[in-house]
Amino acid sequence: MPEDWTVQAADTIESVVGAVRSKTTDPLVGISRWVVYGALAAIVGLVAATVAIIGLVRVLDVVLPGQVWVVYVILGGIFTAAGFVLWSRRPKRHAAD
Repeated sequence: MPEDWTVQAADTIESVVGAVRSKTTDPLVGISRWVVYGALAAIVGLVAATVAIIGLVRVLDVVLPGQVWVVYVILGGIFTAAGFVLWSRRPKRHAAD
């Protein structure tokens, strides 16, 4: 006896839905994972940088003689110089006419 047409229809529907899912949902799941992990890495990196700067201030306060404002001036100068270097290396945009 030939195979039941309902089984064939169900198999066809299942294969079409699987093909559509593999072309639409699966890439979106991958992209959303990258976005979530990237945001998590950015947050962890920001916290780590903050803790590192706090530690650097404390270490320099112990190592350098004088008051803590000396450390603030030194680190402020370093960060300002780094900002000027990054600002000078930014891509130049043409003025819109």
